[in-house]
Amino acid sequence: TTFQDGGEEVEDGAVYNVTLKKVQIQQAANKGARWLGGEGDQLPPEHTVRQYETSKIRAIKAGTLEKLVENLLTAFGDADFSYISIFLATYRAFASPRAVLELLLDRFGNLETSNQGEVANLNSLESEMVLRAEIASVLRAWLDQCSEDFREPPDYMCLLKLLDYLKNNMPNSDMESRVQNLLKQFQNQEVEAVDGFCSTSSSDLVDGEELEISSPEEFSSFQDHVVAEQLTYMDVMLFRRVVPYHCLGSIWSQRDKKENKNLAPTVRATITQFNAVTKCVISTILGTRELKIQQRAKIIEKWIHIAHECRILKNFSSLRAIISALQSNSIYRLKTTWMCVSKDILLMYEELSEIFSDHDNYLTSRELLMKEATSKFANLDSSEKENQKKSQKRLQLQKIKGVMQGTVPYLGTFLTDLIMLDTALQDYVEGGLINFEKRRREFEVIAQIKLLQSSCNSYCLLPDQKFIQWFRRQRHLTEEESYKLSREAEAAADTNILSPKSQKSMVKRISTLFLGTDVFTPPKEQPLKGSPVGGSSGESTDSASVSSCEFNHSETEDVCVTPISSPEDPLKKVHLGTCPSNCCSDKGSGSSKGSICDAGSGLESGSIPSKDSGSVQSSTPRVLPVYNRQSEGSCIIRVSMDGLHASVYKSILITNQDRIPDVTQRALLKHNLEPDAVEDYELVQVISEDKELVFPRDANVFYGMNSHVNFDFILRKRA
Repeated sequence: TTFQDGGEEVEDGAVYNVTLKKVQIQQAANKGARWLGGEGDQLPPEHTVRQYETSKIRAIKAGTLEKLVENLLTAFGDADFSYISIFLATYRAFASPRAVLELLLDRFGNLETSNQGEVANLNSLESEMVLRAEIASVLRAWLDQCSEDFREPPDYMCLLKLLDYLKNNMPNSDMESRVQNLLKQFQNQEVEAVDGFCSTSSSDLVDGEELEISSPEEFSSFQDHVVAEQLTYMDVMLFRRVVPYHCLGSIWSQRDKKENKNLAPTVRATITQFNAVTKCVISTILGTRELKIQQRAKIIEKWIHIAHECRILKNFSSLRAIISALQSNSIYRLKTTWMCVSKDILLMYEELSEIFSDHDNYLTSRELLMKEATSKFANLDSSEKENQKKSQKRLQLQKIKGVMQGTVPYLGTFLTDLIMLDTALQDYVEGGLINFEKRRREFEVIAQIKLLQSSCNSYCLLPDQKFIQWFRRQRHLTEEESYKLSREAEAAADTNILSPKSQKSMVKRISTLFLGTDVFTPPKEQPLKGSPVGGSSGESTDSASVSSCEFNHSETEDVCVTPISSPEDPLKKVHLGTCPSNCCSDKGSGSSKGSICDAGSGLESGSIPSKDSGSVQSSTPRVLPVYNRQSEGSCIIRVSMDGLHASVYKSILITNQDRIPDVTQRALLKHNLEPDAVEDYELVQVISEDKELVFPRDANVFYGMNSHVNFDFILRKRA
């Protein structure tokens, strides 16, 4: 089979990509086949008669909403077999369920009022039956794949409209009874915004219970694999309920508007759980002041073991949450405590941390996730020998029991890819047509989410109410509290560690995703004379702070990406010496520290997955613009507002034609400010801590910017 680009076909309100598919067909003439040595009608290969068949595949590239809905009925005839799934997974970015349903039923489903020419031969009975069958096929796929689209309490207008259509056109059909059952199901259920077991609010506690910092003994009473299994159970329950279209960049980026406080609740729930795990790790390590350094080191070791158990269970969400907590500033700075962690466990920690290395757009974690997406068990071949032996025993036990596992991903990776796609590709093309090629690219990411959700059905985990109640009761420390307790535990142990100002902790970045409170940044510690300001490897605070990322509840779009060209913050190798008897040695570094990704959107840069999702492309897609790299006359920059929102970035796509007024206006719109106030602001590129590049009023941003540093800009009011 060979494919050939057939160019484009333009119709009124639609543009199609055309691909010619040439298929070789082998046939043999009946006469003389046996005489030539063939059995039956088959000829030997050297006497095969070769014939070719060419078929045309049409894939809609852009169109009006009416044309896109009409294409639902004709996609199979055009051999665009994935179109219905792509449309249903992404249409919420440009239309509402009611608008699509009305077009489908009123314009194309009502045979008496349909305009001639929209669907050929409507007057013939055969065509009517074919059309009804096509509409039924689309409705069936809609109910199968996106039944949540019809959850519109308390009126359920779309579901009632659909039911009325089925009663008139398909009475007593299976689909009619199915819609009736779905309506009853929705009416009998309370509206659930967020699953409750991951919340730590007092409303979820039993009467008389209060939030508390648990004792080390109580935490130690839970076996490592039990904790990992319960965290996985909670993550699985939440991830399976994620509605894929909630992850679309155009929807997720609007979550912080006042009128959208209930937008994308299923995604918010997974992030709330991620935050809860991260804060729980920090609270158990720092919450008890009376702990000795060896005891605190034992708790760190326990969490590393739990993280390893999460790896065996293929739970990358809680695994990342635990690693992120251990890399947070308040834990990372405990140098003496980390020196008391055993060598083998430190190696295990290093190995787990490497999974989320930001090298090459988090390539390691992406490849590992796709490799294990549908595998029955975790692949631990790369583990250290000692760790591998222990892991293989656990895996062998699971195989003997016949326990299969799914895969729980870190959702932030997909959120980032979808936000980058939304930023890089236009919603509409020439003529005001909806850019459906953008939706095909988005579906490639959505399809991966759906695949992983299906794999989660393989988990067989039961809730442990004792652990879940303990997890709910945990009082989470604020950033100020955790840093203060960390300083009390080891007052000056981090003179060679990055200060909080330059290395924002993971907890802060994640917690501000939903909490609207102001976050405390501890004062910068004064390093000793002669000691480097940067990390233990001599890295400067500039390079280390590049990957820091903050979110604010008031922002309309939060795109946080690790610069491609920024100096990588590698995992610092810890000194593997034994813990001294007095545990007060100043030798060795504290822990492994790396760039940590926000659960809201991740730190991945704009490399977009290009795995084929079944759609036909007429040509190789252009290279998409990404952050920190100028390519094909465009790139993505990050713009923050000077002052209150200085740490919250907005991603903006610029081209080599954009000048200061254009970029400034877009930045103001992104930050919910009046776009008419362009003349009141100046655009500044941050070169380093003490250097800035100020642009003249009419400069070309693309050519005027410094492309050798991070593409970070500040919008500042003119003096």
